[in-house]
Amino acid sequence: MASDPFSTRRFNRFHGRVESDRPCAVPGCEEPGEFRAPPLEGSTANREGPNWRWLCLDHVREFNQGYNFFTGMSPEEIAAAQRPYAGWERETRAFSSNAASPPPKWSDFQDPLDAIGAKFKERVAKARADSQMRQDGKYLSRDDRRALDVMGLPIDADRKALRQRYTELLRRFHPDHNGGDRGHEASLQGVIEAYQLLRKAEAFA
Repeated sequence: MASDPFSTRRFNRFHGRVESDRPCAVPGCEEPGEFRAPPLEGSTANREGPNWRWLCLDHVREFNQGYNFFTGMSPEEIAAAQRPYAGWERETRAFSSNAASPPPKWSDFQDPLDAIGAKFKERVAKARADSQMRQDGKYLSRDDRRALDVMGLPIDADRKALRQRYTELLRRFHPDHNGGDRGHEASLQGVIEAYQLLRKAEAFA
């Protein structure tokens, strides 16, 4: 009984070569048949599994050059196969709505080297380093703290204090409360921008 050539498979620089003493399947060729190729059309070999022909390097190259993927297809089938997005409209079986089993869950994903988790932790650590926690457990970003400095408020100021301070500064810097003097317009604009940022911040939600 001949041994399975794939059990002692040895490869060299030609991908797919299986060294063996079998002859090339092309009549008259004495080179070893080391490369698999589909059987000839009309072949009716009666055996289980794929019925391969084994060809030498020159003959498998000749077969590959003459291979036509579209052989036997109708013009419509060829046009459909040549579309740029051919195949993308089909759902992957694992994620199909009628798949036999539900899609995989992220909780099932294994990350033994912590390649994804480490990156996430790094981003969280950086975000925390750029922020500051208040006594109520809410974080203030660097921009939040800069806006509080503009408003002249401590980091633990609440929403009520923010509104009161905003009203106070509007009256201080607005031209209508300074006899038309526009010398504080830059300060007024800074206060308005700081308030708009803080009122939407998580710490003042």
